[in-house]
Amino acid sequence: MADTVFQRIQGEIDANPVMLFMKGNAMFPQCGFSARVVQILSHMQVPFQTVNVLEDAELREGIKVFSNWPTIPQLYVKGELVGGCDIVTEMFQSGELETLLTEKGVTFVPA
Repeated sequence: MADTVFQRIQGEIDANPVMLFMKGNAMFPQCGFSARVVQILSHMQVPFQTVNVLEDAELREGIKVFSNWPTIPQLYVKGELVGGCDIVTEMFQSGELETLLTEKGVTFVPA
């Protein structure tokens, strides 16, 4: 895996407090799991950025190696990998996502 891919990934994570690596983009998710995470973040009115891993095969594989996480989407909050769709959904339902965003100083609209 090229260091440049890891540098690009780290750059996106560093530049964006809430970063979602996904299939598609926020306006047009291209898988149900990505769509679910976008739906949760949008519902909470969390400002976030996305990277479409389908546009770059090296990036699509690189993010899995970078994070040591085998699936897409991957949500990062203030540089920390939160997880994929199942974890984000569980955290949203339990209130843990709200707690994490508050602790990290990310603005959102509480439920």
